[in-house]
Amino acid sequence: FFRSTFYCFFVSQAYRRAYSGPQRPRMAEGAIVMEPPVTTVAENTAPPAPLNTAAAAAPTTMREKRNWLIHALYVRQDFQECLNLIEEQLRECRGLCEYAIYVKALIRRANGELQESLTLFQAATVLNPHNVANLKQVGRSLYLLGKHKAAIDIYEEAKGYSEEDWEICHNMGLCYLYLKNYEKAEECFVKANVIQRHDSTYMQLGKLYTLKEKYQEAIDIYLEALDYSPENPELLTTVGLLYLRLGENFKAFDYLGNSLTHDPKNPKTILAAGSIIQDHSDMDVALTKYRIAAVQTPNSAQLWNNIGMCFFGKQNHIAAISCLKRALYLAPFEWIIAYNLGLVYLNTGQYASAFHFFSASINLKPDFASSYMYLAITLSRLDDFENACSAYDKAISMESDHLFELNYAITLFNNDQVDEARHHFAEFEKLFQELDEDARISDPDILEVRQQVTALLGK
Repeated sequence: FFRSTFYCFFVSQAYRRAYSGPQRPRMAEGAIVMEPPVTTVAENTAPPAPLNTAAAAAPTTMREKRNWLIHALYVRQDFQECLNLIEEQLRECRGLCEYAIYVKALIRRANGELQESLTLFQAATVLNPHNVANLKQVGRSLYLLGKHKAAIDIYEEAKGYSEEDWEICHNMGLCYLYLKNYEKAEECFVKANVIQRHDSTYMQLGKLYTLKEKYQEAIDIYLEALDYSPENPELLTTVGLLYLRLGENFKAFDYLGNSLTHDPKNPKTILAAGSIIQDHSDMDVALTKYRIAAVQTPNSAQLWNNIGMCFFGKQNHIAAISCLKRALYLAPFEWIIAYNLGLVYLNTGQYASAFHFFSASINLKPDFASSYMYLAITLSRLDDFENACSAYDKAISMESDHLFELNYAITLFNNDQVDEARHHFAEFEKLFQELDEDARISDPDILEVRQQVTALLGK
């Protein structure tokens, strides 16, 4: 006897999303507002208000006369024409136009040319060393290049010109986070929120608490953020995932459902909500949810894993194996996909294949006790009693579980080790009685097998 349960998994907040989609500037992870200023005045880096008089609207210097057109082309994302205009402007000004250099650096960075963009931002800083926007962009480029300590030094210099700037504190927190200096990172994120609340800062602070395994504190931070942005689907999804991690499925489903109300095609949210539905054995509804997610992320290994286990729950083993093999192709080092494939092959009686995938799962994640139990069952079906006992002993040494003891007792009885079987069945009874009433009656198969083993062992 073995329990043909399965484990669904989804993309957690601990992982980065492969694609986050277009977002507001305030929601981007440590983002600098990409809309550049239309003036080179150091004290004002935001687009200025329109001036009323024609005299005031006229360009004050040759270097500024085309700033409005550079700005217009940039925000329209007509980058090539913008670059041509910038080159013309720099030739006329002999390379001394700060704003043109600044925008050119932004375009280079958007095209992935990080080192060149850093050089250009540094050139803009040389022209106007007191412009905080230039310093922040230098720090941002260093951060993207992985030079976090150098970025912190730049941000410290920028703080000397603008002490109450939430963006500087937020970006310093990101640098400290990647340096694993969690205390400094927390201090910077809290200070950034004191200066001005932003969803991105709340998200990073919650991520910090999650990394430190302070899940309740992370939830409290996200709930505080929801007080100010109650319709933010990313916040709602993150809270739902944390509740799911804590085993509070009803709260998790509530927040995930609320998130789907605002963003019904978010694949991460659909995957999490579908896994909860799947855990309640409603496979058809879960498959309907996954069909929507498959349109958005057709190459998601986690999605195909869950689809495969839905088919497994519907006893459609061929479709289950097909989906799980696709998931394994997309993510060959995901231990849980190999584990689930082992379960399916064990159910279909293909014990050699089951042994192969359980062994692979154990190699990838050697601290998951259930893998050893199912490996032991597989070995006993392959008539390798000695190694089966070793696998059972390993599983029991890692975790006390009534199913381990019950399956071990059955294997021992089938191999005429009756006294040892009685010992492990007694351990099973002890652990089984420690469960609450709902847990004891949740699986009728266990109750049936328990009665049969009791009769065979004379209990």
